[in-house]
Amino acid sequence: MNITRAVRKQKKKKGNWFRVTLLIIFFMLAGSGLYFYNVYSDVASAVDKMNNPISREVSEKREEKIEVQEKDPISILMVGVDEREGDNGRTDSMLVITVNPETKTTKILSIPRDTRTQLIDKTKTKKDRIDKINHAYAFGGIEMSIDTVENFLNIPIDYYIEVNMQGFKDIVDAVGGIDVDNQYAFELDGVTLEEGPQHLDGIEALSYARMRKEDPRGDIGRGERQREVISKIIDKGKSLSTLTNYTDILDALENNIKTNLTLNEIIRMQSSYKPAAETMDKLEIEGSGKIINSVWYYMVTEDTRQMLSNELRAHLGLPEETIVAILNNN
Repeated sequence: MNITRAVRKQKKKKGNWFRVTLLIIFFMLAGSGLYFYNVYSDVASAVDKMNNPISREVSEKREEKIEVQEKDPISILMVGVDEREGDNGRTDSMLVITVNPETKTTKILSIPRDTRTQLIDKTKTKKDRIDKINHAYAFGGIEMSIDTVENFLNIPIDYYIEVNMQGFKDIVDAVGGIDVDNQYAFELDGVTLEEGPQHLDGIEALSYARMRKEDPRGDIGRGERQREVISKIIDKGKSLSTLTNYTDILDALENNIKTNLTLNEIIRMQSSYKPAAETMDKLEIEGSGKIINSVWYYMVTEDTRQMLSNELRAHLGLPEETIVAILNNN
């Protein structure tokens, strides 16, 4: 079997990705029970600024729009984008999250950024190309990333959350930094971190989240550190010690996060979908490295894609369908 599973059933466990995905926008503050009008008004304003709808309301892979209030199973694409001056940016990390409130389960799939696949451009179909999946953002932004992931897995993507990794340091600094136990000493972009427990500021946390060369697990290890960093931001954001500077936190969030989730949808998800966080199934894609035309790619077989598609579609309450083969992917 080409999919490694690790079922996690602990409540409030570090790395609780469903909670991380939803709370990072709103419940960083509301989790402490702070519902005074002025704070709620500020949070609502910040979420409104983060809200960035995409051109279509319903995925072509759905017959009708999902209804959060009806507790329909949903899917979320969460990406960390490496945006630098003079560059359109690329997705530094990519997670597909499916949530089924009826079965009270959540599945999280991490897609390696070097995965070789077909990039889908709905505006110019003749320009579809075979490339690394993280290049979709560089060519067509979040919408091309969504279309490409939908094609790769043959599932609908209902919502997205985009985090600017370069501005990520502002969010860490806004909560006063985080404490980690670094497993591998390394140097990256002028930042040197020793092995062992230490307190990280925003710049150091960004390097900690992005490092992969010194980690024998590569992208898998980096993904775990990124989940750890965001989880610890959430923990700090929910503590009373940070509420005095909640405006700094909101400023950092609204400047570095984009999503098509609305405030009402986030609130409904927190109340109706929260039990699904109690049972989580982490999926990782096994593949192999291959150099094609002097470029290294992560190769995923069609059988693995089909297996993943079947599992995620079943979790979303959709029937199995045969995936479209990726031509010239050899």
